[in-house]
Amino acid sequence: MKRRFFMILIICMFGLMLVFPKPVFNGASEGLLLWFNVVLPTLLPFIIISNLLIRTNAATLIARITGPLFCRLFSVSGYGSFAVLTGFLCGYPMGSKVTADLHNGGYISGEEGRYLLSFCNNTSPMFIISYVIWQNMKDESLTLPAIAILMAAPVLCSFLFRRYYHMSHAAGGRIYHLPAQKAASSSVLDDCIMNGFETITKVGGYIMLFSVLISLAQLLPFHHPALMLAGLPSLEITNGISMLCTSCSEPGLRFVLAMGLTSFGGWCSVAQTRCMVQEAGFPIFPYIIEKLVTAGVTSLLAYGYIVLLK
Repeated sequence: MKRRFFMILIICMFGLMLVFPKPVFNGASEGLLLWFNVVLPTLLPFIIISNLLIRTNAATLIARITGPLFCRLFSVSGYGSFAVLTGFLCGYPMGSKVTADLHNGGYISGEEGRYLLSFCNNTSPMFIISYVIWQNMKDESLTLPAIAILMAAPVLCSFLFRRYYHMSHAAGGRIYHLPAQKAASSSVLDDCIMNGFETITKVGGYIMLFSVLISLAQLLPFHHPALMLAGLPSLEITNGISMLCTSCSEPGLRFVLAMGLTSFGGWCSVAQTRCMVQEAGFPIFPYIIEKLVTAGVTSLLAYGYIVLLK
């Protein structure tokens, strides 16, 4: 049944693309330009370097630095702290990719990988500051509150999720046996670069497809507020933030909705994450629930800030 529904959906999508070629062209162009101008130069260097850190075991050095703090705070192993660091600083879908790579390389267990995925795959601070706040919200006074709220929400949710995954403080600092350290040879570098280009190309494909979906959805004859403030923006975060800030005229509501969407990351980031963790065998449905919970907590924190402090 599920497979048949998906097939019908694809056929309908193909039909719409034939009937409305101009919106499809515009959406694909916007998605590819976004990928080329923003995502490619932002993510590709981090993907290649993170690949090298893991393949050469250089991540061990970072784990020794970040471990003492992150192991105690998040109840993760030393190598899990590396995934926390990249997941909070590098943006979607780096947290999921590094977590999957660590698991595939034998650095962390499957249970710890699923727990890490629940809270350490987040929007990068640079995207929050430059795109969400400065370019779309156009209020620099919201910069520090936005960063604090979007960092605090997944940290708070991690305390809830660790109970579900049975992560305890006793597990913190755990070090798994690793293969012998590899030298940064040209073959390893070539593999890391090729993996980086493969990953970033997949990300670009998802961004293009979801941009096309947004363009086609805008052709709908009705424009209910729920559709413009939640439905369409949730498809892809970059286009969604711009759409949300344009559609919502009330500053407080706009801030709350923008923080919730930024925390969730959009369905495009969910598709990207599924692509990154498939090989590791991590299920995507629990991740979706966890991101929705985190988005809800983020929205509550943003609402509290608007009511109490703004």
